[in-house]
Amino acid sequence: MLVAAVHFVNYSTLARSVTVVGMTTMQITEPLTDEDVRALAADMGRVAAPYEAEHDRDATFVSEAYTAMTERGYLRLAVPADLGGLGATPRQLLIAQEELGSWSGAAALATTMHHYLTLVQVWRRRRGAPDAEGVLRRVAEDGLIMATSGGSDWVCPTTIATPVDGGYLFDGRKSFCSQAPVASVISTSAVLGAPGPDAVVLHAGVPLSAPGVRIEETWDTLGMRGTASHDVVFDGVFVPAEKIMGTRPYGELAGPLLVAAIHFAPIAGAAYLGVARGAAEEAVRIANRRGRYGAVRQAGEMFARLRVARWALQAALAEVGDDPAADEAALETVMTAKRHAVTEARAVTDLALELAGGPAFHRSSPLERAYRDVRGGPFHPLTPEATLELVGRRAFALLTEGAQA
Repeated sequence: MLVAAVHFVNYSTLARSVTVVGMTTMQITEPLTDEDVRALAADMGRVAAPYEAEHDRDATFVSEAYTAMTERGYLRLAVPADLGGLGATPRQLLIAQEELGSWSGAAALATTMHHYLTLVQVWRRRRGAPDAEGVLRRVAEDGLIMATSGGSDWVCPTTIATPVDGGYLFDGRKSFCSQAPVASVISTSAVLGAPGPDAVVLHAGVPLSAPGVRIEETWDTLGMRGTASHDVVFDGVFVPAEKIMGTRPYGELAGPLLVAAIHFAPIAGAAYLGVARGAAEEAVRIANRRGRYGAVRQAGEMFARLRVARWALQAALAEVGDDPAADEAALETVMTAKRHAVTEARAVTDLALELAGGPAFHRSSPLERAYRDVRGGPFHPLTPEATLELVGRRAFALLTEGAQA
């Protein structure tokens, strides 16, 4: 996206008429429309875009975007309206994150972690979890920002939980903790006792201000450098027993981690799709300036691929619904869509560089940054190969059961 003049919409309430700071007034309705969500995300993108090159170069956090998001309600987008949020649906989060990603991949990926954890709390609230409503109210009223270590050690955590009076002591290190500089709490896990097939994994939310928690600035990566996904170290951190959100067997994608993965996949896919869309749009602008000869078909391929990948994410959400079951069928659906989105995002961005030609090879080009940023997509669990293993295993099981019936 090109950096344009910024005229912000005030989304601090769900009032029927909201003021645009600057020149005009925009009318929105309750609940939020898709266009409301897209406009809000674009506003946040316009804040982030001028700082993208600097944060990418220095591996510093997209703080300007987060300041605007806090002030204008973007971080409470998924909180239900009756709890003070904007009440966006999961499908609308896809719209928002793709739009934001087209301006700032780092801002989109970082906020993905907060948004999907918000959706997890909405899911838990529907099932009567006693603490879920309080968490959602804190997001809406206090600006609580939630981070996660889910991609760090995945199903086999190395962090150890030692039982003590009233709770547990957590000791260990977590990597890939996006938004670490500004997060209030981290959703994390620890193994109770020695790691192994008979061990139990505890899941909990740990305040980053708790004694014994420290952030080590380790984030120096190929792409998504503005997410500040530093390491978080736990050194004898006390976690009260009542803060344990759930358990699962060691080595298994089950329980709280399964719920998290199901909510994470579509939004993450949308963020990377946004990066690719921004790259495709920039490539077309470059080609348009120098003449369209030979560019039209390539542009068509890029935008056709983007469209089908977007359909995949939307269809996956339509299939599992806004209140998905915590089962392997739902996991297969959303991970299949995420796999398609992140692999197509990479392919589209590669095409964008080919279309743009030499200018895209310069470090100053946003296409060069997009090329690196989309490389992060396949690293998020489930990886594309692990997804195919899941789909294939379930296909064999289904067909085998059918043959035996």
